[in-house]
Amino acid sequence: MRIAYVFLGAFLAIAPSAYAEVAPPPVLKPLERQADAALLSAQFLSRYSYKPVALDDALSARVMDGFIKSLDPDRMLFLQADIDKFMADRSKIDDAIERKDLKIPFAIFNAYEQRVADRMTYARSLLKQGFDFSVKEDYAVLREKAPWPQSEAESNELWRKRVKSDWLRLKLGGKADAAIRETLDKRYENTLERVYKFKSDDVFQSFMDAYSNAIDPHTDYFGAAASADFNVSMKLSLFGIGAVLQERDDYTTIRELVPGGPAQLSGKLAVGDRITGVGQGKDGPIKEVVGTRLDEVVQMIRGKKGTVVRLDILPADAGADATHRVVSLVRDKISLDKQAAKKTVLSVKAGDATRKIGIITLPVFYEDFDAKNKGDKDYKSASRDVAKLLEELSQENVDGVLIDLRNNGGGSLDEAIDLTGLFIGKGPVVQQRAGNGKIVVKSADFSAPAWTGPMGVLINRGSASASEIFAAAIQDYGRGVIIGEPSFGKGTVQTVVDLDEVVHNSKPELGELKVTISQFFRVNGGTTQLRGVTPDISLPGLSDPASFGETSYDNALPWAEIKPAKYTPEGDVAALVPALQSRHDARVKSDPGFQRLIEDIAELKAQREKGVVSLNEAERRKEAAAREKRFKDRAEASDGEDPTGDDGLQSDERSLSADIAMENARKKAKDVLLDEAAAIVGDEADLQQGGVKAATTQTGKTKGN
Repeated sequence: MRIAYVFLGAFLAIAPSAYAEVAPPPVLKPLERQADAALLSAQFLSRYSYKPVALDDALSARVMDGFIKSLDPDRMLFLQADIDKFMADRSKIDDAIERKDLKIPFAIFNAYEQRVADRMTYARSLLKQGFDFSVKEDYAVLREKAPWPQSEAESNELWRKRVKSDWLRLKLGGKADAAIRETLDKRYENTLERVYKFKSDDVFQSFMDAYSNAIDPHTDYFGAAASADFNVSMKLSLFGIGAVLQERDDYTTIRELVPGGPAQLSGKLAVGDRITGVGQGKDGPIKEVVGTRLDEVVQMIRGKKGTVVRLDILPADAGADATHRVVSLVRDKISLDKQAAKKTVLSVKAGDATRKIGIITLPVFYEDFDAKNKGDKDYKSASRDVAKLLEELSQENVDGVLIDLRNNGGGSLDEAIDLTGLFIGKGPVVQQRAGNGKIVVKSADFSAPAWTGPMGVLINRGSASASEIFAAAIQDYGRGVIIGEPSFGKGTVQTVVDLDEVVHNSKPELGELKVTISQFFRVNGGTTQLRGVTPDISLPGLSDPASFGETSYDNALPWAEIKPAKYTPEGDVAALVPALQSRHDARVKSDPGFQRLIEDIAELKAQREKGVVSLNEAERRKEAAAREKRFKDRAEASDGEDPTGDDGLQSDERSLSADIAMENARKKAKDVLLDEAAAIVGDEADLQQGGVKAATTQTGKTKGN
């Protein structure tokens, strides 16, 4: 996902100024320092990126396309005539940057501002008349590839359906008409007010987002104000919920959950969830924040340690027909203790035996750099903590170990290498290639492994970077079985460059660049980039590969391959995979919990892909009733287990059961998938003890992607 600190306009339809009854928005103009920053960024990115991209007509076109998409992602704002006018300058941005001329993006943005003002005024006028929900008509919600409206009349019709859809969603959620009118009027007013708050730096930040992301998905530009805010406001490092937020499609969206933070520990939030309202305390009213600036939402979420903040959430998995739910979180500060690795022991049936499997959950590859630099011999780190847990599990006589890396987005590379060393002892773990082609091999150096028995690694789409390095090394060495979903696929390394330091500025004016400088490769020669790590045994996942993961970026760096490193595999777990797969298939086929999870995932997938929703109230209520009946029937079929039971939400804040079931699908996925992964490691132990032991291969290359 890409950070966007300003205005994305999914809720904004279009029209000329016929409906405008407000003063025109201010005309924003570029500043000299912005032109300097754009040129310096272009010079740097075209020379020093891992894959330098020349500032030419082709890049100019990609930047233009990205900039327009960021303003009007659902093609409900600009008219086709607007786009035709913009496209006349599509190949001129490169020359304009060279001339230090930013008139093109600013002209587009000023047109955007006027469209927003027109549309919000029109939208608020629609609220006065109400809607007839007995009419049979549909609204297309997936418009990313739809044509822009050709006329004012077509634009008006699109926006009428948009407002009607917003109204019906709230009506189905139980709100009265007066409350709906007030809520939507405030929502559109928020968006209108933002138009008058935009500053020149907001326009420039959005333009540079489009430019930097046109290089690759992980290259970013932070203006002076944005870079100052990033570590404080955007990460809510001062007593917040522990989340990295971004603005996307007019919503404040969760980009990342910080391990050990209130949001991650609650289990109630997920990456991609959209925050539509914020309330203070257990009983304070929830203020609508759709259309509100990101920095303002951040300030509302932050507060004193120990106080409660309530978030009105539209779930990431929710389709266009979904309703909201409210979760309560207690503000706190992130600490290493809350990020620490933890262990549990599960007993699983494997063949005719019962096996004890030690599970180590690692949310992030952490390391206390300050304590380490001060010479503290007992400094805290992921590998050190896992080593202690492995020793404890050995004393408990477990038959196998499962490392749970789901949603572990990475962290310290050194810790990933040392963690690998706990299972292989000595040997290369990862290769890193710089832009100049130089390859450095990074190795673990332990006198002996801390654990030599059967082991597995559980990953999902949220396992990225350092997690992928560890899982790939375990797979390449044949040391353990990889279980779960294909991982994220981020196989690149970034560094931050202070542009003011480059030109020896005494004060911050030009901002910073986050630049891709190198790429990771496995010891077998393949990269973790794009494809990620492919599990030996696949488990179903809740995430959408089309919107989450490296493959969701249309300009991600491609998969590549170099020479394998010199390494000696510890075994050949691949030889066990057919037998493990057979046992897994037989087990889950008769596991009602696993089968219900598959049904839940299918339901979520169908909701995500539902491109059209009915605007007929009776039809929508019929659909909702059918969903509720499915969940009720499922509860009765599972010996009274209630899928809408312990949802962790306040009783008076629950929405329709379909959305509660979504939340529970996440929780069930954790439990069901973890149990099955442990059973697979139990099978691995059983097969190895029974004589189907993994034989060490003599080649320097093993199967794995």
